[in-house]
Amino acid sequence: MVKRKLKSFVVPILYVLSVAMLIGSVVAIEKAINSSLLKDTGTVSDREEVIPTDNEIVEEIAPVVNNDPQIIRPYTNTDMKVVKDYYNKDSDNATQENAIFYYGDTYMQNSGIDYANGNDFDVVSILDGTVMEVLDDEIMGKTIKIKHSNDLISVYQSLSEINFKVDDNVIQGTIIGKSGENNISTDLGKHLHFELYYQGKVVNPDDYFGKYLGELN
Repeated sequence: MVKRKLKSFVVPILYVLSVAMLIGSVVAIEKAINSSLLKDTGTVSDREEVIPTDNEIVEEIAPVVNNDPQIIRPYTNTDMKVVKDYYNKDSDNATQENAIFYYGDTYMQNSGIDYANGNDFDVVSILDGTVMEVLDDEIMGKTIKIKHSNDLISVYQSLSEINFKVDDNVIQGTIIGKSGENNISTDLGKHLHFELYYQGKVVNPDDYFGKYLGELN
């Protein structure tokens, strides 16, 4: 066999042709892949734009609702005053003096807080609850006792009228009665004597107003 030597210009031409074929193959493969994807998803113009519904938008921007109730005061008037303080052994002398009753030749420490504003006012429930007791006490006047969650009980005394009976369910902020008088503190006129019990013990209501019920766990 006779050996033939390739001319010098042939080798570069073959190299260029090889590179061109390789690039062409890569381009063809890319086109095939893109064509396959477009068949599955459609072109940009053919695709349906996903627009969230009004309900979905509301769900995204709606704030998280706190279902833990906050303990409110037993009245809604803004001009209410404390006319008798809760007796606390650690209070200053002036507060302690204003937290003592004199009745039947006996000095008694106040186990609640007395509120008044010089007029009749509505008394409201500090939380949702169930009425435990309703009575007309000879000394303390009309009284209603409400049991709440987390071992909390509220007592409203010195009322002139009561709107609920035993076993009734009461919603927070509902008017349960009106201010009135009692025979212990006749000098206070029409007022509300309010007591609060937690886990069976009387507590200072001022330490609980504004707290969330879940904080008592």
